Amino acid sequence: MLKFAAFLRDDKHQAPRSCWNKFANVMSFLKSNDIRGLVKKNDWPRYTEEEPEIYEQEELNALFKACDDRERLWFEFFLMTGMREQEVMYTYWSDINLKHAIVRVSHKPDRGWTPKAYKEREVPIPTNLANSLKEWKARADKKCSLVFPTAGCNPKLNFLDDLKVVAERAKINKDNFWLHKFRATFATRCLSAGVDLRKVQQWLGHSDMESTMRYLKPARNEAVRMKVNEIFGGKNG
Repeated sequence: MLKFAAFLRDDKHQAPRSCWNKFANVMSFLKSNDIRGLVKKNDWPRYTEEEPEIYEQEELNALFKACDDRERLWFEFFLMTGMREQEVMYTYWSDINLKHAIVRVSHKPDRGWTPKAYKEREVPIPTNLANSLKEWKARADKKCSLVFPTAGCNPKLNFLDDLKVVAERAKINKDNFWLHKFRATFATRCLSAGVDLRKVQQWLGHSDMESTMRYLKPARNEAVRMKVNEIFGGKNG
């Protein structure tokens, strides 16, 4: 097991959290087969639980102002679905139900791609995004199944590069912009708006509720901030 942890870290260059997750999965499998006592508690991989970063509204306003129509749709899709990069890359028109404003994350055997943890799911989308997708579909290549294809109906691989370009165009620090931050913003906004924790977990495709709870961010809740100001004599606003 120690060699496995070192392999994940040194050969596969996995992030500390990913190393811990994969190590824990193997340990759970061994435990279910009554194999115990292989490693001590201090032998487990370690990671620092970092606070998820989200986009502030001012950052999003500046970013979208610098986007053309195509770029705006790309990044609004990331923001309003909370989907991972590859999930967006492999979204088909058949995954989008414009009538009911729902996007599915589904297995794509024809492209050899499957969702993380092999979990398919549905995510509701706002009407404005559904309308934008409807307009986009009217102009799309009818022979291509991908929503965001490149030449030859291939998945778009450079969303991050394009995001950095738009950030530079908007004269904002491009280092503060990355794709997963849209997902964190989606999760935080849904939870702050009172959406049930279990429902947000399903929308994000998380295997456990603890992963979703990281996005609660109570300190950014307006009601909590007002209460703190009342307690310590601060000024609201």
